[in-house]
Amino acid sequence: MQLLEPAVRDWDFPRHVRGIAVLVEHAGAHGLAPRTVLAGTGLRVADLARDDLEATAEQELRVVRNLLRHGSGPARSGVVLGRRYRVETFGIAGYALVSSRTLLDAMNFALRFMDLTFTFSIPHARVEGDTVVIETWADTLPADVRDFLVARDLAAVEAVLRELFLGSLPTAYDGPRARVTLPASYLDAELPRANPAAQALAAELCADLAERRRDASPLAQQVRILLAQRLRFDPGAGGVADALGVSERTLRRRLAAEGAGFQALLDEVRASLSARLLATGGLSVAEVAERLGYAEAASFIHAHRRWLGATPGATLRA
Repeated sequence: MQLLEPAVRDWDFPRHVRGIAVLVEHAGAHGLAPRTVLAGTGLRVADLARDDLEATAEQELRVVRNLLRHGSGPARSGVVLGRRYRVETFGIAGYALVSSRTLLDAMNFALRFMDLTFTFSIPHARVEGDTVVIETWADTLPADVRDFLVARDLAAVEAVLRELFLGSLPTAYDGPRARVTLPASYLDAELPRANPAAQALAAELCADLAERRRDASPLAQQVRILLAQRLRFDPGAGGVADALGVSERTLRRRLAAEGAGFQALLDEVRASLSARLLATGGLSVAEVAERLGYAEAASFIHAHRRWLGATPGATLRA
């Protein structure tokens, strides 16, 4: 009965836009318009429904700050927000959790892949006698959002743990001490929706995603995320530099220092998305070109031939 250490201790990792969607839904439930909480992020409401889109940690922090600035009462409660999170919020990682064999397996999976969640205050767990104690590392969080995010993240941990047992897990959220506790005897209990084959497949997909994220250089990773968000309306270096708060010249210089180039990253993002869009077979070449930010299909066809040595039409017919 051993609980792992979290694989990451730094909150500055990419996260799916689903996490921001929960924030926007919470804000809306307390009278705040989406445009108010999304202000300054470069994200639109339609972006939050996309399965293929990630956000930077700074974008989610901007949403949190907007919420705290404009909200009042329950809107400013991290606990109220945290209890809105569900297993399905975490996508494939959530599926791996719910299909784990035991609670210990699920908790250790979460600790291994903490950077596939939306947490900012990194949870860690230990056994004290007959109790599991879950606390967080939050020292590096910005002071203006620290208390809110610690409360949100611990409340979300409790909500997800209870959901794994269909609500029958006796947990205790201790806000003043910033921790969640539960009986250690439950660690070896089998989860009601355990499915070893499904869990193995989901875990493999999570491992691939985590490896790609962890191997990427920090700046190049942020640029990829912002490009994916901006492809349809402004995939230029100037707009991405503005979103990062630097000049275009500084952006290109810093990318070069990491061994990356802006055009290469743009091609990479476009090639990856075009492969997914063409594979569905539901879009024409012109429609795919538009989604990738090309003014005309001919430019996309030329680029696709450069990437793969074949036209997108050939890919559609394959």
